[in-house]
Amino acid sequence: MKKYLFGIMFVLSAASMLSACGLKDEVVEKAFNVDMKELNNIAEDNAAEKEEAAAAGQQKTLKLFNGKGEVDAQIKELAQKYKAETGVNVEVESAQSGVDVQATLKAYYLSDKMPDIFVCESSGFANWEGLLVDLSDQAWAKDTEAEYVDKNYGTIGFPYATEAIGLIYNADLLSKAGIDPETLTGPELMEKAFETLDSKKDQLGLTAVVGYCAEDENLSWSTGNHIFGNYIDAGLDRSDTTYIDKINNEHAIDRNRFLKFAEFIELLQKYSDPDLLVTGTYDDQVKNFASGKYAFVTQGSWIGAVMTGNDAAEYNKAGNFKVGMLPYVFDKGVDTILTNPPSWWAVLKEGNAEEAKAFLQWCAGDSGQKILVENAGFVSPFTSCKYVASDPFAPVVSAYIASGKTSNWHWMDMKEGIAANAFGKIFNEYARGEMDAEGFTSQIARAVKSYYEG
Repeated sequence: MKKYLFGIMFVLSAASMLSACGLKDEVVEKAFNVDMKELNNIAEDNAAEKEEAAAAGQQKTLKLFNGKGEVDAQIKELAQKYKAETGVNVEVESAQSGVDVQATLKAYYLSDKMPDIFVCESSGFANWEGLLVDLSDQAWAKDTEAEYVDKNYGTIGFPYATEAIGLIYNADLLSKAGIDPETLTGPELMEKAFETLDSKKDQLGLTAVVGYCAEDENLSWSTGNHIFGNYIDAGLDRSDTTYIDKINNEHAIDRNRFLKFAEFIELLQKYSDPDLLVTGTYDDQVKNFASGKYAFVTQGSWIGAVMTGNDAAEYNKAGNFKVGMLPYVFDKGVDTILTNPPSWWAVLKEGNAEEAKAFLQWCAGDSGQKILVENAGFVSPFTSCKYVASDPFAPVVSAYIASGKTSNWHWMDMKEGIAANAFGKIFNEYARGEMDAEGFTSQIARAVKSYYEG
């Protein structure tokens, strides 16, 4: 069933059809509360635009909405290479950090500006029910296990990358401090390591031990989705849905598990940069880590593209240090990082579907994979890919995958918008010292219940 946001489009379409069948304009205007003169003008303008586009050969243009602004240049390079090989122009628009992508896309749909290919996280697919192309018959679908499959509509998501969430560290700094990251297997051991690093900040050139930012306007996607996701999945088998089921079905959290998670977040707060803890931006966080000012940072493997891209000068000055990634060890036995496609590319039925399918097949092939892996730094989800990213995190993520030490991204199955509309603010208040671990646990529990039931 199509979502309510498409109701407006239905009303206008119905009004237009009734008018075409001979119903007087004034009756239509009263029935549907529309200005038929304006509606007819819009229809004429749209028809004229389509005729002009066809005459200019613009039907050979695809529009792609990229949800990862940090690789905007690389996705545009992908588009340029495709045009060079096929003659088809691909216009790329990239979302900026903190933007509600699905809200933007809904607005585009209603204004008839919808891209042919657009990004969707797992919770976002429900917004486009029945409107997406089934890609099950495409050759690339047999070359991956990371496609997004809907039980009713088939394969509706193209995986363009595999990413990982964990506690990232500067391996060179830890080595200088005499800390073996493989020994950091629990919260007590992690706390001792933080204490050691904190005592050697001047010697190591550190501003803070941890780069953790809980600003709630633009970083709720980090705290409320990615970091919160460790409570849901860290240490579990990929198929284990215990804690996401409890959220979605019971509208509750496991208080014992979450309290341990809350205490670990409190530890991160204690050793983070006080100047940026509650107001810092994503750019601040990543640049300071790339500059060697933090030993740890609470982000994911996607920051590799920034460190070797926009922050390359800072990273080079810091010695292009080796990086690593640890699980969020808030409890004993937590030994996994979280890996998954961060999102997928979907194809709109109403757009240039055949051209879009051809583009995606090309992206899964040699030319596309070379750019996505070597230039964008993605870990490929396709088994036939022969390229290995120079991204500093590629070997780290690959090693975890090879050892079977990964958990899923079930945070993507939470009710849409919960991070931005509920969790982000609570993480920020916790970082401000407005509550203790018990209070943080209680506030999150209340937020889950009210967001799902309200």
